[in-house]
Amino acid sequence: MKTIRNIILLGALFLSMQTFGQGKEDVTQYVNPFIGTGKVNANSLKGGNFPGATTPFGMVQLSPDEFIMPNGDGASGYDYSLNTIYGFTHTHLSGTGCVDLLDVLLQPTVELLDNLTNAETFPATFNHQNEKASVGYYSVKYDGSDILTELTATTRTGMTRITYPAGKPNNLIFDMAHAGQNRGGDRKMQIFDSQLRLLNPTTLVGYRLLSGWQRYRAVYFYAEFSRPVTSKIFKAYSSVFPNGDLANGRNVKCFLGFNESSEPLIVKVAISPISIENAKENMQENPDFNFYAVHAKAVSTWENELSNIRIEASAEQKAIFYTGLYHAYIQPNTVSDSNGEFMRADYTTGKVAQGQTQYSTFSLWDTFRAAHPLYTILQPKRVGEFVNSMLSQYQTYGYLPIWQLWGTDNYCMIGNHAIPVLVDAALKGIPGIDINKVYEAVKGTSLRDHRQSPWSTLEKYGYLPETKERESVSIQLENGYDDACVARLAAKLGKTADAEYFMHRSQLYRNIFDKGTGFFRAKDENGKFMEPFEPLSYSPKGMHPYAEGNAWQYRFFVPQDVPDMIKLMGGSKRFEQALDSLFTYDKREGLDQGGNASGFIGQYAHGNEPSHHCIYLYNWVGAEKKAQYYANKVMTEQYNARHDGYSGNEDCGQMSAWYILSSMGFYPVDPASGVYSIGSPQLKKVEISLPNGKTFTITTNRKDAKDCYVKSIKFNGKPYKKNYILHSDILNGGTLEFVMTK
Repeated sequence: MKTIRNIILLGALFLSMQTFGQGKEDVTQYVNPFIGTGKVNANSLKGGNFPGATTPFGMVQLSPDEFIMPNGDGASGYDYSLNTIYGFTHTHLSGTGCVDLLDVLLQPTVELLDNLTNAETFPATFNHQNEKASVGYYSVKYDGSDILTELTATTRTGMTRITYPAGKPNNLIFDMAHAGQNRGGDRKMQIFDSQLRLLNPTTLVGYRLLSGWQRYRAVYFYAEFSRPVTSKIFKAYSSVFPNGDLANGRNVKCFLGFNESSEPLIVKVAISPISIENAKENMQENPDFNFYAVHAKAVSTWENELSNIRIEASAEQKAIFYTGLYHAYIQPNTVSDSNGEFMRADYTTGKVAQGQTQYSTFSLWDTFRAAHPLYTILQPKRVGEFVNSMLSQYQTYGYLPIWQLWGTDNYCMIGNHAIPVLVDAALKGIPGIDINKVYEAVKGTSLRDHRQSPWSTLEKYGYLPETKERESVSIQLENGYDDACVARLAAKLGKTADAEYFMHRSQLYRNIFDKGTGFFRAKDENGKFMEPFEPLSYSPKGMHPYAEGNAWQYRFFVPQDVPDMIKLMGGSKRFEQALDSLFTYDKREGLDQGGNASGFIGQYAHGNEPSHHCIYLYNWVGAEKKAQYYANKVMTEQYNARHDGYSGNEDCGQMSAWYILSSMGFYPVDPASGVYSIGSPQLKKVEISLPNGKTFTITTNRKDAKDCYVKSIKFNGKPYKKNYILHSDILNGGTLEFVMTK
């Protein structure tokens, strides 16, 4: 039953949604948070996304958890193929291959409190027909109990609105023991300590300290209820405390009862990485129990962030495009509280200046390739804060992030790919960045031995022996790219000796190229190529030279110097033939990718990042039509608007960013160069309202998927013969016109 107040608020929400775009179409209507959340059948793939409520780059991601103990295959806590929910947690990762977060689980129930204390989990089933999701909103109605749960969020708070069926108990569970499995799925995350404390009938607080994918995390919360608690049971370990108000330790849960009411129960939860007191301060973002107003603000915020790109395209293309942009803006995540405090990489408390934000969740092995270049076009202010957030780790930890989560490094993956992100931002003149501090950090990171960056070994041998360093080929190739980025910034700053040193080191990939096979291969410490050479294998016998890939996918990773890579392979003709083989060699025998690659076209694997630039390499050998053909093939065959809309893990925005840039017609093969290679634009029109007040417009005469070839281009009305466009061209505004043909 809706009150007059609620009807008025619904009307206000409707009116606000009509005016967000100032007379223009609201783009948030095209966002479908279910895209990338599951498989259609056993042969399809999923992106690992979650459908719950969040705000752009927010600290809170309030979403359902469908796993008792999720692992890497269910790292977001959700899989569309399932129909059981164990509760709703306030933090989630988006499309990662490892699991963490899943903090502060709450679960509404109509079960009697006494019946719950012996259970470890509290499952409820549902039907997808009774489930809805949109920007800043999620709802589901449980089978049997008929409980309706609705979710929305602010940056640092989650809000849950629970409508219980008439005549049934109004009960609620808080579970601080819910967690995922560690990498490899062999053991549960270790919770060192946790607490739940009922301060008064309408206020619950708590915290937990734990280790998982991240070595150590602390999360604190402050919760308020719209109705007072009337009955309660607390639990820790195997001990039950009837009518208690506090539980400490492990396996901490509480079971709260509220008087039956025709009005929904609203629960507000503010979180913090620092303290309960900070979480309480963060609740100032959400001072009232006005679910509709919070939802309306979340929608307005998303509309403001997404509508600076407007496209003319089919409804499906709009859904893919705007959902992709939405996914790209879920992370990096805010990790500073409203007072500016955040946890440094050394676990001390830092503080950003007023008006600034500290960010984390930097999945850099994935996102340096396309997501971060996309941010430099659309989110330059945030890019400055991303850079300063990463510099903060360098200042306290001694080197830049590899994979940073909740403010500290978990060392996942290889390379030092904060380096290209920082160098790209510095060379593009992103505001708020001290270029000299950036150079100090990228140089210092590149000279100090640390995990998977064995510089002294590289200096000794001139390559990385596989017998000394696992994943040696991938590490050398990727770190070589990072070295080239340091060299560029050194040259920009007039540091000639440094530029020459890092440029030389960036070219050491030549020492592991085997001219006989045409592949980059592992060597032992005696300089001999290791046998057997199994280019299809991700784990050749007796070695593991490639990271989440094989020799085919790493055959083309020299983005810093494509002409030299072409020369190594015997010239343009042979290089083009090698690229052809990448896309046409369909052999699967010996292809033991172990779930780390998908979306195959030959040996090209779009579902994982090492392949993402390869299509555009055709532009270096005059075979642009092939680049256009394969770019179009991937976009039309491996992206869709269903829940199986991605051909592999979303990886914190990278899979989406590839589509967003490619669908506009270009992609950064070398992500720190400011150069975008032209491919096959998919959209009839793109209009980017740039932060500097200018507009960059792209138009095409494309009618359908067969119009994938570029016949001619005009830029600002003049014929354009280049197969690339510069970042500076985009920022200066103008119009890029494509004439497409079959």
